[in-house]
Amino acid sequence: MANSTGSIVFSILGILVGGLAGGLAGWSTIAFLGLSGTGGALVAAIIGMVVATAVWIGLTVLLRALGFLR
Repeated sequence: MANSTGSIVFSILGILVGGLAGGLAGWSTIAFLGLSGTGGALVAAIIGMVVATAVWIGLTVLLRALGFLR
């Protein structure tokens, strides 16, 4: 049971870290490009989701390789 709880905690932390990285990437991109409005929001959302997913997958693979997750 304890291993399952640790896995859930690491998954939640990975999602939070991925979401933060994705949000920052999306915001930074639209700020750099000078976009605003609906177009800027769509660009930020797409970039943010792609980056967040990539970071979450990367962290999951890393934690599995280190033995923290099964």
